[in-house]
Amino acid sequence: MYGRAMTAEDEVPGAAVTAAEIARLAGVTRAAVSNWRRRRSDFPSPVGGTSASPLFSLAQVQQWLQGQREGREVSGEVRLWQALRGTYGEEMATALAAVGDYLLGGRDELTDRTACEAVDGLVAERMPTEVMDGLVSRLLESSARAALDGVSTLRLARAVREFAGETSGAVFDPACGIGSLLVAVGSGAVGSRLGQDTHADATRLARVRAALSVVEAGASAQVVAGDSLRADAFPDLRADLVVCEPPTAVADWGREQLLIDPRWEAGVPSRGESELAWLQHCYHHTAPGGRAVVALPASVAHRRSGRRIRAEMVRRGCVTMVVALPPGLAASHALPLHLWVLSRPADPRRTSGAVRMVDLSTNSPDGPWQPQPHQEAEVPLIDLLNDEVDLTPSRYVREPEPDYVAEYDALRRDLETRFSRLQALLPELPPRDRPGSLDEGAPVTMSDLLAAGLVNLDGEDLTSLSDQLDPDYVRGFANSAENARRSTSASGTFRADLRAARLPRMDIERQHRYGGAFRLLIAFERELAEIAMMGDRATRLARDGLTSGALDPPPTQANGDVEHQSTTDGDEAVGREGRTL
Repeated sequence: MYGRAMTAEDEVPGAAVTAAEIARLAGVTRAAVSNWRRRRSDFPSPVGGTSASPLFSLAQVQQWLQGQREGREVSGEVRLWQALRGTYGEEMATALAAVGDYLLGGRDELTDRTACEAVDGLVAERMPTEVMDGLVSRLLESSARAALDGVSTLRLARAVREFAGETSGAVFDPACGIGSLLVAVGSGAVGSRLGQDTHADATRLARVRAALSVVEAGASAQVVAGDSLRADAFPDLRADLVVCEPPTAVADWGREQLLIDPRWEAGVPSRGESELAWLQHCYHHTAPGGRAVVALPASVAHRRSGRRIRAEMVRRGCVTMVVALPPGLAASHALPLHLWVLSRPADPRRTSGAVRMVDLSTNSPDGPWQPQPHQEAEVPLIDLLNDEVDLTPSRYVREPEPDYVAEYDALRRDLETRFSRLQALLPELPPRDRPGSLDEGAPVTMSDLLAAGLVNLDGEDLTSLSDQLDPDYVRGFANSAENARRSTSASGTFRADLRAARLPRMDIERQHRYGGAFRLLIAFERELAEIAMMGDRATRLARDGLTSGALDPPPTQANGDVEHQSTTDGDEAVGREGRTL
Protein backbone atom coordinates (compact mmCIF):
# COMPACT_ATOMS: atom_id res chain seq x y z
CA MET A 1 0.00 0.00 0.00
CA TYR A 2 1.95 2.98 -1.32
CA GLY A 3 1.11 6.63 -1.60
CA ARG A 4 -0.74 7.11 1.70
CA ALA A 5 -0.39 6.20 5.34
CA MET A 6 -2.48 3.32 6.63
CA THR A 7 -5.31 4.04 9.01
CA ALA A 8 -6.26 2.00 12.05
CA GLU A 9 -8.78 0.12 9.93
CA ASP A 10 -5.99 -0.83 7.52
CA GLU A 11 -3.68 -2.25 10.20
CA VAL A 12 -1.84 -5.32 9.01
CA PRO A 13 -3.00 -8.19 11.23
CA GLY A 14 0.01 -10.31 10.36
CA ALA A 15 2.69 -7.80 11.34
CA ALA A 16 5.30 -9.65 13.40
CA VAL A 17 8.15 -8.56 15.65
CA THR A 18 11.21 -10.25 17.09
CA ALA A 19 12.16 -10.35 20.76
CA ALA A 20 14.74 -7.64 20.08
CA GLU A 21 12.05 -5.40 18.59
CA ILE A 22 9.77 -6.01 21.58
CA ALA A 23 12.61 -4.87 23.81
CA ARG A 24 12.95 -1.71 21.75
CA LEU A 25 9.20 -1.09 21.74
CA ALA A 26 9.08 -1.38 25.51
CA GLY A 27 12.38 0.36 26.16
CA VAL A 28 13.80 -2.63 28.02
CA THR A 29 16.56 -5.20 27.52
CA ARG A 30 16.35 -8.55 25.72
CA ALA A 31 16.76 -10.23 29.09
CA ALA A 32 13.61 -8.49 30.34
CA VAL A 33 11.65 -9.83 27.38
CA SER A 34 12.98 -13.33 28.11
CA ASN A 35 11.80 -12.95 31.70
CA TRP A 36 8.34 -11.89 30.55
CA ARG A 37 8.10 -14.93 28.29
CA ARG A 38 9.14 -17.19 31.14
CA ARG A 39 7.27 -15.67 34.07
CA ARG A 40 4.14 -14.13 32.53
CA SER A 41 1.72 -16.84 31.47
CA ASP A 42 -0.34 -14.31 29.51
CA PHE A 43 2.58 -13.14 27.38
CA PRO A 44 1.74 -13.66 23.67
CA SER A 45 2.88 -16.94 22.16
CA PRO A 46 5.08 -16.98 19.03
CA VAL A 47 3.24 -16.88 15.72
CA GLY A 48 6.19 -17.85 13.54
CA GLY A 49 9.95 -17.85 13.18
CA THR A 50 12.11 -20.52 14.79
CA SER A 51 12.77 -21.68 18.34
CA ALA A 52 15.99 -19.68 18.32
CA SER A 53 14.40 -16.56 16.79
CA PRO A 54 10.62 -16.57 17.33
CA LEU A 55 8.26 -13.97 15.88
CA PHE A 56 5.32 -12.48 17.80
CA SER A 57 2.16 -10.71 16.69
CA LEU A 58 2.74 -6.97 16.90
CA ALA A 59 -0.90 -6.28 17.77
CA GLN A 60 -0.87 -8.86 20.58
CA VAL A 61 2.39 -7.50 21.98
CA GLN A 62 1.12 -3.92 21.93
CA GLN A 63 -2.07 -4.98 23.70
CA TRP A 64 -0.09 -6.93 26.30
CA LEU A 65 2.29 -4.04 26.96
CA GLN A 66 -0.60 -1.66 27.44
CA GLY A 67 -2.40 -4.04 29.77
CA GLN A 68 0.70 -4.69 31.86
CA ARG A 69 1.65 -1.00 31.86
CA GLU A 70 5.12 -2.05 30.79
CA GLY A 71 7.22 0.41 28.84
CA ARG A 72 4.90 3.42 29.18
CA GLU A 73 7.79 5.75 30.03
CA VAL A 74 9.80 5.17 26.90
CA SER A 75 11.79 7.40 24.59
CA GLY A 76 10.22 9.40 21.81
CA GLU A 77 12.00 7.28 19.21
CA VAL A 78 10.47 4.10 20.68
CA ARG A 79 6.99 5.67 20.71
CA LEU A 80 7.44 6.76 17.11
CA TRP A 81 8.64 3.32 15.99
CA GLN A 82 5.73 1.65 17.79
CA ALA A 83 3.24 3.99 16.15
CA LEU A 84 4.75 3.39 12.71
CA ARG A 85 4.73 -0.40 13.11
CA GLY A 86 1.10 -0.28 14.18
CA THR A 87 0.14 1.77 11.13
CA TYR A 88 2.42 0.51 8.37
CA GLY A 89 3.11 -3.07 9.48
CA GLU A 90 5.99 -4.55 7.48
CA GLU A 91 6.12 -1.62 5.03
CA MET A 92 8.58 0.28 7.20
CA ALA A 93 10.55 1.75 4.29
CA THR A 94 7.33 3.49 3.27
CA ALA A 95 6.80 4.56 6.88
CA LEU A 96 10.26 6.11 7.16
CA ALA A 97 9.79 7.86 3.82
CA ALA A 98 6.62 9.42 5.24
CA VAL A 99 8.56 10.56 8.32
CA GLY A 100 11.23 12.06 6.07
CA ASP A 101 8.60 13.90 4.07
CA TYR A 102 7.18 15.25 7.35
CA LEU A 103 10.64 16.41 8.43
CA LEU A 104 10.97 18.25 5.12
CA GLY A 105 7.71 20.10 5.73
CA GLY A 106 5.25 17.81 3.98
CA ARG A 107 2.02 17.00 5.80
CA ASP A 108 0.27 14.65 3.37
CA GLU A 109 2.10 11.35 3.98
CA LEU A 110 2.33 11.04 7.77
CA THR A 111 -1.24 11.26 9.08
CA ASP A 112 -1.01 9.34 12.36
CA ARG A 113 -1.25 11.96 15.13
CA THR A 114 0.80 9.95 17.63
CA ALA A 115 3.61 9.57 15.09
CA CYS A 116 3.52 13.27 14.20
CA GLU A 117 3.73 14.27 17.86
CA ALA A 118 6.63 11.88 18.40
CA VAL A 119 8.50 13.34 15.42
CA ASP A 120 7.93 16.88 16.71
CA GLY A 121 9.31 15.88 20.10
CA LEU A 122 12.40 14.30 18.58
CA VAL A 123 13.15 17.27 16.33
CA ALA A 124 13.10 19.51 19.40
CA GLU A 125 16.01 17.47 20.79
CA ARG A 126 18.12 16.58 17.75
CA MET A 127 18.77 17.33 14.09
CA PRO A 128 16.32 15.93 11.51
CA THR A 129 19.12 13.88 9.92
CA GLU A 130 19.86 12.32 13.34
CA VAL A 131 16.19 11.42 13.75
CA MET A 132 16.18 9.71 10.36
CA ASP A 133 19.51 7.93 11.00
CA GLY A 134 18.14 6.49 14.25
CA LEU A 135 15.04 5.17 12.51
CA VAL A 136 17.09 3.64 9.68
CA SER A 137 19.28 1.87 12.25
CA ARG A 138 16.15 0.34 13.76
CA LEU A 139 14.91 -0.67 10.33
CA LEU A 140 18.13 -2.53 9.56
CA GLU A 141 17.85 -4.45 12.85
CA SER A 142 14.15 -5.26 12.55
CA SER A 143 12.23 -8.10 10.92
CA ALA A 144 10.96 -5.59 8.33
CA ARG A 145 14.51 -5.55 6.95
CA ALA A 146 13.74 -8.83 5.14
CA ALA A 147 11.33 -6.99 2.83
CA LEU A 148 14.15 -4.83 1.44
CA ASP A 149 16.66 -5.85 -1.22
CA GLY A 150 20.06 -4.33 -1.82
CA VAL A 151 20.32 -2.49 1.48
CA SER A 152 23.90 -1.65 2.44
CA THR A 153 24.90 -2.26 6.04
CA LEU A 154 25.95 0.60 8.31
CA ARG A 155 29.37 -1.05 8.64
CA LEU A 156 29.90 -0.98 4.90
CA ALA A 157 28.75 2.64 4.79
CA ARG A 158 31.42 3.55 7.34
CA ALA A 159 34.10 1.73 5.34
CA VAL A 160 33.09 3.42 2.09
CA ARG A 161 33.09 6.82 3.81
CA GLU A 162 36.62 6.20 5.09
CA PHE A 163 38.06 5.41 1.65
CA ALA A 164 35.92 7.85 -0.34
CA GLY A 165 37.26 10.94 1.39
CA GLU A 166 35.63 14.37 1.18
CA THR A 167 34.12 16.12 -1.79
CA SER A 168 32.29 19.38 -2.42
CA GLY A 169 30.87 18.37 -5.78
CA ALA A 170 28.21 15.94 -6.95
CA VAL A 171 27.76 12.53 -5.28
CA PHE A 172 26.09 9.71 -7.24
CA ASP A 173 24.97 6.18 -6.37
CA PRO A 174 23.45 4.26 -9.31
CA ALA A 175 22.17 1.40 -7.09
CA CYS A 176 21.37 3.42 -4.00
CA GLY A 177 18.81 1.21 -2.23
CA ILE A 178 17.55 3.22 0.75
CA GLY A 179 20.42 5.69 0.36
CA SER A 180 22.84 4.50 3.02
CA LEU A 181 26.00 4.98 0.92
CA LEU A 182 24.63 8.06 -0.82
CA VAL A 183 24.22 10.02 2.43
CA ALA A 184 27.24 8.53 4.22
CA VAL A 185 29.88 10.22 2.08
CA GLY A 186 30.77 13.85 1.62
CA SER A 187 30.22 16.66 4.08
CA GLY A 188 27.26 19.01 4.27
CA ALA A 189 28.89 21.13 1.58
CA VAL A 190 28.34 18.69 -1.30
CA GLY A 191 26.88 20.25 -4.41
CA SER A 192 24.24 17.59 -5.00
CA ARG A 193 23.27 14.01 -4.22
CA LEU A 194 21.82 11.86 -6.97
CA GLY A 195 20.74 8.24 -7.00
CA GLN A 196 18.81 5.58 -8.86
CA ASP A 197 17.44 2.17 -7.89
CA THR A 198 14.97 -0.36 -9.25
CA HIS A 199 12.92 -0.59 -6.04
CA ALA A 200 10.33 2.18 -5.81
CA ASP A 201 9.79 1.97 -2.04
CA ALA A 202 13.55 2.09 -1.41
CA THR A 203 14.02 5.10 -3.67
CA ARG A 204 11.30 7.01 -1.80
CA LEU A 205 13.25 6.59 1.42
CA ALA A 206 16.57 7.36 -0.29
CA ARG A 207 15.05 10.51 -1.78
CA VAL A 208 14.03 12.02 1.57
CA ARG A 209 17.31 10.97 3.19
CA ALA A 210 19.28 12.68 0.44
CA ALA A 211 17.09 15.78 0.68
CA LEU A 212 17.52 15.98 4.46
CA SER A 213 21.30 15.68 4.13
CA VAL A 214 21.58 18.74 1.85
CA VAL A 215 18.76 20.97 3.13
CA GLU A 216 21.01 23.11 5.33
CA ALA A 217 23.53 23.70 2.54
CA GLY A 218 20.78 24.54 0.07
CA ALA A 219 22.09 21.88 -2.33
CA SER A 220 19.99 19.67 -4.56
CA ALA A 221 18.98 16.02 -4.24
CA GLN A 222 17.42 13.78 -6.86
CA VAL A 223 16.70 10.06 -6.57
CA VAL A 224 14.66 8.23 -9.20
CA ALA A 225 13.33 4.72 -9.68
CA GLY A 226 14.66 2.67 -12.58
CA ASP A 227 17.31 0.28 -13.86
CA SER A 228 20.60 2.19 -14.08
CA LEU A 229 22.14 -0.19 -16.62
CA ARG A 230 19.18 -0.50 -18.99
CA ALA A 231 17.62 2.95 -18.47
CA ASP A 232 20.24 5.35 -17.15
CA ALA A 233 18.36 8.32 -15.67
CA PHE A 234 21.50 10.50 -15.67
CA PRO A 235 23.29 9.76 -18.98
CA ASP A 236 25.19 13.06 -19.01
CA LEU A 237 26.12 13.10 -15.31
CA ARG A 238 29.80 13.20 -14.41
CA ALA A 239 30.05 13.13 -10.62
CA ASP A 240 32.98 14.07 -8.43
CA LEU A 241 32.31 10.99 -6.27
CA VAL A 242 30.48 7.80 -7.24
CA VAL A 243 29.69 5.20 -4.57
CA CYS A 244 27.91 1.91 -5.14
CA GLU A 245 27.20 -1.58 -3.83
CA PRO A 246 25.61 -3.10 -6.95
CA PRO A 247 23.53 -6.28 -7.05
CA THR A 248 25.62 -9.43 -7.41
CA ALA A 249 25.51 -12.38 -9.82
CA VAL A 250 22.74 -10.98 -12.04
CA ALA A 251 22.71 -13.07 -15.21
CA ASP A 252 20.23 -10.94 -17.15
CA TRP A 253 21.73 -7.48 -16.73
CA GLY A 254 20.95 -6.37 -20.28
CA ARG A 255 24.11 -7.36 -22.15
CA GLU A 256 22.36 -8.09 -25.46
CA GLN A 257 20.67 -4.67 -25.53
CA LEU A 258 23.84 -2.84 -24.49
CA LEU A 259 26.54 -4.38 -26.70
CA ILE A 260 27.52 -1.05 -28.31
CA ASP A 261 26.99 1.11 -25.24
CA PRO A 262 29.71 3.78 -24.81
CA ARG A 263 30.05 2.95 -21.11
CA TRP A 264 32.17 -0.15 -21.82
CA GLU A 265 35.49 1.70 -22.06
CA ALA A 266 37.45 -1.41 -21.04
CA GLY A 267 35.39 -3.91 -23.03
CA VAL A 268 31.93 -5.48 -23.07
CA PRO A 269 31.44 -7.62 -19.94
CA SER A 270 30.38 -11.21 -20.43
CA ARG A 271 26.94 -12.36 -19.35
CA GLY A 272 28.35 -13.70 -16.07
CA GLU A 273 30.24 -10.51 -15.22
CA SER A 274 27.43 -8.15 -14.22
CA GLU A 275 29.66 -6.68 -11.52
CA LEU A 276 32.15 -5.48 -14.15
CA ALA A 277 29.27 -3.86 -16.01
CA TRP A 278 28.40 -1.93 -12.86
CA LEU A 279 32.06 -1.07 -12.27
CA GLN A 280 32.37 0.46 -15.74
CA HIS A 281 29.00 2.18 -15.34
CA CYS A 282 30.31 3.87 -12.19
CA TYR A 283 33.55 4.84 -13.94
CA HIS A 284 31.61 6.26 -16.89
CA HIS A 285 29.83 8.63 -14.50
CA THR A 286 33.07 9.74 -12.80
CA ALA A 287 34.19 13.25 -13.70
CA PRO A 288 37.82 14.01 -14.65
CA GLY A 289 39.68 14.35 -11.37
CA GLY A 290 36.90 12.45 -9.60
CA ARG A 291 36.81 8.99 -8.07
CA ALA A 292 34.51 6.02 -7.56
CA VAL A 293 34.31 3.58 -4.63
CA VAL A 294 32.51 0.35 -5.54
CA ALA A 295 31.88 -2.63 -3.23
CA LEU A 296 32.16 -5.93 -5.13
CA PRO A 297 32.46 -9.62 -4.20
CA ALA A 298 36.08 -10.71 -3.83
CA SER A 299 35.78 -13.14 -6.75
CA VAL A 300 35.53 -10.24 -9.21
CA ALA A 301 39.23 -9.58 -8.59
CA HIS A 302 40.35 -12.95 -9.96
CA ARG A 303 37.64 -14.58 -12.10
CA ARG A 304 39.08 -15.68 -15.43
CA SER A 305 36.06 -14.41 -17.36
CA GLY A 306 36.84 -10.86 -16.27
CA ARG A 307 40.61 -10.94 -16.85
CA ARG A 308 40.55 -8.94 -20.10
CA ILE A 309 38.51 -6.08 -18.62
CA ARG A 310 40.57 -6.00 -15.43
CA ALA A 311 43.75 -5.80 -17.50
CA GLU A 312 42.44 -2.91 -19.57
CA MET A 313 41.29 -0.95 -16.50
CA VAL A 314 44.68 -1.46 -14.86
CA ARG A 315 46.52 -0.53 -18.06
CA ARG A 316 44.52 2.70 -18.37
CA GLY A 317 45.25 3.65 -14.77
CA CYS A 318 41.58 3.50 -13.75
CA VAL A 319 42.19 1.34 -10.66
CA THR A 320 44.06 3.15 -7.89
CA MET A 321 43.27 0.92 -4.90
CA VAL A 322 41.68 -2.42 -3.99
CA VAL A 323 40.73 -2.98 -0.34
CA ALA A 324 39.90 -6.43 1.07
CA LEU A 325 37.27 -5.84 3.77
CA PRO A 326 36.55 -7.91 6.90
CA PRO A 327 33.79 -10.52 6.62
CA GLY A 328 30.21 -9.67 7.54
CA LEU A 329 29.83 -6.32 5.76
CA ALA A 330 27.35 -7.43 3.09
CA ALA A 331 23.66 -7.63 3.93
CA SER A 332 22.32 -9.83 1.13
CA HIS A 333 25.06 -12.48 0.95
CA ALA A 334 27.97 -13.96 2.92
CA LEU A 335 30.63 -13.33 0.27
CA PRO A 336 33.73 -11.36 1.26
CA LEU A 337 33.84 -7.86 -0.21
CA HIS A 338 36.48 -5.74 -1.88
CA LEU A 339 36.33 -1.99 -2.34
CA TRP A 340 37.50 -0.93 -5.78
CA VAL A 341 38.68 2.67 -5.75
CA LEU A 342 38.76 4.12 -9.26
CA SER A 343 39.94 7.52 -10.44
CA ARG A 344 39.58 9.33 -13.74
CA PRO A 345 42.70 11.45 -14.24
CA ALA A 346 42.14 15.11 -15.08
CA ASP A 347 44.96 14.65 -17.59
CA PRO A 348 44.75 11.21 -19.30
CA ARG A 349 48.48 11.40 -20.02
CA ARG A 350 49.32 11.44 -16.30
CA THR A 351 48.31 8.24 -14.54
CA SER A 352 49.66 6.40 -11.54
CA GLY A 353 52.15 3.63 -12.20
CA ALA A 354 50.95 1.44 -9.31
CA VAL A 355 47.85 0.12 -7.56
CA ARG A 356 47.64 0.34 -3.79
CA MET A 357 46.64 -3.02 -2.30
CA VAL A 358 45.12 -2.99 1.20
CA ASP A 359 44.24 -6.15 3.13
CA LEU A 360 41.90 -5.52 6.09
CA SER A 361 40.30 -8.97 5.94
CA THR A 362 41.49 -9.88 9.45
CA ASN A 363 40.27 -6.63 11.03
CA SER A 364 37.06 -6.29 13.00
CA PRO A 365 34.01 -5.47 10.82
CA ASP A 366 33.64 -2.36 12.99
CA GLY A 367 37.09 -1.09 11.99
CA PRO A 368 39.57 0.44 12.31
CA TRP A 369 39.80 1.27 8.63
CA GLN A 370 43.25 2.85 8.64
CA PRO A 371 45.63 0.10 7.45
CA GLN A 372 48.81 -0.68 9.33
CA PRO A 373 52.06 -0.55 7.33
CA HIS A 374 52.12 -4.33 6.97
CA GLN A 375 48.54 -4.34 5.60
CA GLU A 376 49.25 -2.41 2.42
CA ALA A 377 51.55 -2.48 -0.57
CA GLU A 378 52.12 -0.40 -3.70
CA VAL A 379 52.15 -2.83 -6.63
CA PRO A 380 53.56 -1.66 -9.98
CA LEU A 381 51.19 -2.08 -12.91
CA ILE A 382 53.66 -4.33 -14.70
CA ASP A 383 53.44 -6.84 -11.82
CA LEU A 384 49.65 -6.99 -12.21
CA LEU A 385 49.49 -7.32 -15.99
CA ASN A 386 50.24 -11.03 -16.22
CA ASP A 387 48.21 -13.99 -17.45
CA GLU A 388 45.83 -13.83 -14.47
CA VAL A 389 45.54 -10.11 -13.63
CA ASP A 390 44.58 -11.15 -10.11
CA LEU A 391 43.81 -8.03 -8.07
CA THR A 392 43.28 -9.85 -4.76
CA PRO A 393 45.14 -7.80 -2.10
CA SER A 394 46.32 -10.83 -0.10
CA ARG A 395 48.48 -11.89 -3.07
CA TYR A 396 50.60 -8.79 -2.68
CA VAL A 397 50.31 -7.83 0.99
CA ARG A 398 52.52 -9.89 3.25
CA GLU A 399 52.44 -10.17 7.02
CA PRO A 400 55.71 -9.10 8.67
CA GLU A 401 58.18 -11.89 9.32
CA PRO A 402 57.78 -13.18 12.88
CA ASP A 403 60.67 -13.53 15.32
CA TYR A 404 60.96 -17.27 14.69
CA VAL A 405 63.51 -17.93 17.43
CA ALA A 406 61.71 -16.10 20.24
CA GLU A 407 58.16 -17.12 19.27
CA TYR A 408 58.99 -20.79 18.72
CA ASP A 409 60.89 -21.02 22.01
CA ALA A 410 58.03 -19.34 23.91
CA LEU A 411 55.46 -21.66 22.33
CA ARG A 412 57.47 -24.80 23.21
CA ARG A 413 57.73 -23.71 26.84
CA ASP A 414 54.05 -22.78 27.01
CA LEU A 415 53.04 -26.12 25.49
CA GLU A 416 55.14 -28.02 28.05
CA THR A 417 53.36 -26.18 30.87
CA ARG A 418 49.93 -26.83 29.40
CA PHE A 419 50.62 -30.52 28.76
CA SER A 420 51.61 -30.97 32.40
CA ARG A 421 48.32 -29.56 33.67
CA LEU A 422 46.11 -31.09 30.99
CA GLN A 423 45.99 -34.49 32.66
CA ALA A 424 44.88 -32.92 35.94
CA LEU A 425 41.82 -31.48 34.22
CA LEU A 426 40.60 -34.86 33.00
CA PRO A 427 38.63 -36.23 35.99
CA GLU A 428 38.95 -39.77 37.27
CA LEU A 429 35.54 -41.34 36.73
CA PRO A 430 35.07 -44.63 38.61
CA PRO A 431 32.48 -47.12 37.33
CA ARG A 432 28.99 -46.98 38.86
CA ASP A 433 27.90 -49.67 41.26
CA ARG A 434 24.87 -50.23 39.07
CA PRO A 435 25.86 -49.68 35.44
CA GLY A 436 23.08 -48.70 33.09
CA SER A 437 20.44 -46.04 32.79
CA LEU A 438 20.25 -43.20 35.32
CA ASP A 439 16.48 -43.02 35.02
CA GLU A 440 15.37 -44.10 38.47
CA GLY A 441 12.02 -42.48 37.83
CA ALA A 442 10.26 -40.53 35.15
CA PRO A 443 12.75 -38.04 33.67
CA VAL A 444 12.02 -34.32 33.73
CA THR A 445 11.98 -32.46 30.41
CA MET A 446 13.46 -29.08 29.70
CA SER A 447 10.01 -27.78 28.79
CA ASP A 448 8.85 -28.72 32.31
CA LEU A 449 11.70 -26.71 33.82
CA LEU A 450 10.93 -23.76 31.54
CA ALA A 451 7.26 -23.80 32.47
CA ALA A 452 8.17 -23.87 36.16
CA GLY A 453 10.49 -20.88 35.75
CA LEU A 454 13.52 -22.87 36.90
CA VAL A 455 15.62 -22.30 33.77
CA ASN A 456 15.85 -19.70 31.02
CA LEU A 457 16.44 -20.66 27.41
CA ASP A 458 17.42 -17.95 24.93
CA GLY A 459 18.17 -19.72 21.66
CA GLU A 460 20.78 -22.27 22.79
CA ASP A 461 21.90 -20.20 25.79
CA LEU A 462 20.72 -22.10 28.87
CA THR A 463 20.69 -20.55 32.36
CA SER A 464 19.57 -22.03 35.69
CA LEU A 465 17.38 -19.71 37.78
CA SER A 466 17.04 -21.85 40.91
CA ASP A 467 19.41 -23.00 43.65
CA GLN A 468 17.70 -26.38 43.34
CA LEU A 469 19.29 -26.92 39.93
CA ASP A 470 23.02 -27.10 39.30
CA PRO A 471 23.49 -25.19 36.01
CA ASP A 472 26.27 -27.45 34.72
CA TYR A 473 24.24 -30.57 35.54
CA VAL A 474 21.41 -29.13 33.43
CA ARG A 475 23.70 -28.17 30.52
CA GLY A 476 25.59 -31.45 30.63
CA PHE A 477 22.56 -33.71 30.40
CA ALA A 478 20.70 -31.39 28.00
CA ASN A 479 23.55 -31.83 25.50
CA SER A 480 23.98 -35.57 26.04
CA ALA A 481 24.29 -38.07 23.20
CA GLU A 482 20.87 -39.48 24.08
CA ASN A 483 19.20 -36.10 23.69
CA ALA A 484 21.14 -35.52 20.45
CA ARG A 485 19.78 -38.80 19.07
CA ARG A 486 16.31 -37.73 20.13
CA SER A 487 16.74 -34.54 18.09
CA THR A 488 17.82 -36.43 14.94
CA SER A 489 15.09 -37.33 12.48
CA ALA A 490 14.79 -40.63 10.62
CA SER A 491 16.38 -38.96 7.59
CA GLY A 492 19.46 -38.13 9.62
CA THR A 493 18.71 -34.42 9.91
CA PHE A 494 19.77 -32.93 13.24
CA ARG A 495 17.69 -30.11 14.66
CA ALA A 496 18.73 -28.80 18.05
CA ASP A 497 15.67 -28.43 20.31
CA LEU A 498 16.71 -28.18 23.93
CA ARG A 499 13.08 -27.88 25.02
CA ALA A 500 12.61 -31.59 24.28
CA ALA A 501 15.73 -32.63 26.22
CA ARG A 502 15.23 -35.05 29.13
CA LEU A 503 17.13 -34.94 32.42
CA PRO A 504 17.32 -37.67 35.08
CA ARG A 505 15.85 -36.74 38.43
CA MET A 506 18.37 -36.50 41.27
CA ASP A 507 18.86 -34.55 44.48
CA ILE A 508 20.96 -31.38 44.53
CA GLU A 509 24.00 -33.13 46.05
CA ARG A 510 24.21 -35.60 43.16
CA GLN A 511 23.57 -32.73 40.72
CA HIS A 512 26.61 -30.92 42.13
CA ARG A 513 28.74 -34.03 41.68
CA TYR A 514 27.70 -34.40 38.04
CA GLY A 515 27.96 -30.65 37.50
CA GLY A 516 31.51 -30.67 38.85
CA ALA A 517 32.49 -33.46 36.48
CA PHE A 518 30.93 -31.64 33.54
CA ARG A 519 32.80 -28.45 34.50
CA LEU A 520 36.12 -30.31 34.49
CA LEU A 521 35.33 -31.82 31.11
CA ILE A 522 34.49 -28.39 29.71
CA ALA A 523 37.78 -27.02 31.08
CA PHE A 524 39.65 -30.01 29.61
CA GLU A 525 37.96 -29.51 26.26
CA ARG A 526 38.82 -25.81 26.16
CA GLU A 527 42.42 -26.43 27.20
CA LEU A 528 42.74 -29.13 24.56
CA ALA A 529 41.38 -26.77 21.89
CA GLU A 530 43.86 -24.07 22.92
CA ILE A 531 46.71 -26.58 22.84
CA ALA A 532 45.63 -27.65 19.35
CA MET A 533 45.72 -24.05 18.13
CA MET A 534 49.09 -23.48 19.78
CA GLY A 535 50.38 -26.70 18.26
CA ASP A 536 49.26 -25.59 14.82
CA ARG A 537 50.99 -22.25 15.32
CA ALA A 538 54.17 -23.97 16.57
CA THR A 539 54.18 -26.32 13.57
CA ARG A 540 53.83 -23.45 11.11
CA LEU A 541 56.51 -21.42 12.90
CA ALA A 542 58.90 -24.37 12.89
CA ARG A 543 58.30 -25.23 9.25
CA ASP A 544 58.56 -21.62 8.07
CA GLY A 545 61.57 -21.02 10.31
CA LEU A 546 63.38 -24.05 8.92
CA THR A 547 62.62 -23.24 5.29
CA SER A 548 63.49 -19.55 5.66
CA GLY A 549 66.84 -20.24 7.33
CA ALA A 550 65.91 -18.69 10.68
CA LEU A 551 65.93 -22.04 12.54
CA ASP A 552 68.23 -25.08 12.38
CA PRO A 553 67.22 -28.75 12.70
CA PRO A 554 68.06 -30.36 16.07
CA PRO A 555 71.55 -31.87 16.41
CA THR A 556 72.07 -35.54 15.53
CA GLN A 557 73.37 -38.28 17.83
CA ALA A 558 76.31 -40.57 17.08
CA ASN A 559 74.06 -43.20 15.48
CA GLY A 560 72.69 -40.64 13.04
CA ASP A 561 69.26 -40.32 14.64
CA VAL A 562 67.87 -36.89 15.34
CA GLU A 563 68.28 -36.08 19.03
CA HIS A 564 65.08 -36.61 21.07
CA GLN A 565 63.40 -37.99 17.96
CA SER A 566 61.10 -40.85 18.97
CA THR A 567 59.53 -43.43 16.72
CA THR A 568 56.43 -45.57 16.97
CA ASP A 569 55.53 -48.86 15.37
CA GLY A 570 55.56 -48.46 11.64
CA ASP A 571 56.60 -44.76 11.81
CA GLU A 572 60.30 -44.14 11.29
CA ALA A 573 61.88 -40.77 11.89
CA VAL A 574 62.32 -38.60 8.87
CA GLY A 575 65.96 -38.74 7.88
CA ARG A 576 66.57 -42.35 9.10
CA GLU A 577 68.91 -44.43 6.93
CA GLY A 578 67.18 -46.12 4.06
CA ARG A 579 64.56 -43.34 3.60
CA THR A 580 65.02 -41.73 0.19
CA LEU A 581 63.11 -39.11 -1.73
